[in-house]
Amino acid sequence: MILTNDCKGALRENKTDIPQRTPSAGRDALEERLGYVFARPELLTQALTHSSLANECPRSPEHNERLEFLGDAVLELCVSSALFRRFPLAREGELSTRRSSLVSAGSLARLARELGLDKLLLLGRGEEMQGGRCRDSILSDVFEALLAAVYEDGGFAAALAAVERLFAPYWPGFDGVPRKPKDYKTRLQEKTLQIFRDRPIYQVKASHGPEHARIFVVILRLPDGREFSGSGATRKGAEQDAAHGALVALQQEKSSRRRDPPVAR
Repeated sequence: MILTNDCKGALRENKTDIPQRTPSAGRDALEERLGYVFARPELLTQALTHSSLANECPRSPEHNERLEFLGDAVLELCVSSALFRRFPLAREGELSTRRSSLVSAGSLARLARELGLDKLLLLGRGEEMQGGRCRDSILSDVFEALLAAVYEDGGFAAALAAVERLFAPYWPGFDGVPRKPKDYKTRLQEKTLQIFRDRPIYQVKASHGPEHARIFVVILRLPDGREFSGSGATRKGAEQDAAHGALVALQQEKSSRRRDPPVAR
């Protein structure tokens, strides 16, 4: 296993005192990133406590395996709900594929690092020395436990809001890489003026969901009559999503024409 510099530093520290609770400064920073403040901080401490600490230190907090079990189900329901609302035209197979990509161990470990869970995780000394703080399997488990703690503390609405917030950079592409904002609308307008001598038309088809997680669905109509659907947390975001789909279709057509030149008669 290859360790990052941060992980190597953590191994070198090998602190003699095993922390028994999450430091207040670390907890505050985590809650800010998470967008949720715990009414019962002990749930957060439990979520961050690995079983290796409980095995080495009987006086340690309860470890997170039970929360991990619950968090796995909570995460699947929250992501499924979000995908169901964001992509009303997608079929079951497409939704399942997208969900699998979002909740893979690698994706959850990446989110755990973004939240700083690798720094806050409470590990036993043996697991620490073996590089446990850097393992995707442990980090993905602690992310699920954290989501379960939010669910237990604030209910499903709080867990869903946390998922919407944390996965926000990853909804559009589902390739594990946050995408930089691109003005697809401007590019599409330039393309349609070039091809059709006319502009595309956007129309809001629907908006649904709670105020803190509103989803807009937009229909884009090209001058030749073809329609594309887009969704997003704002109307502009939904329009950009639809414009991106139309651009991809036009590019594919262009590539196809290049591969298949007209047959000479």
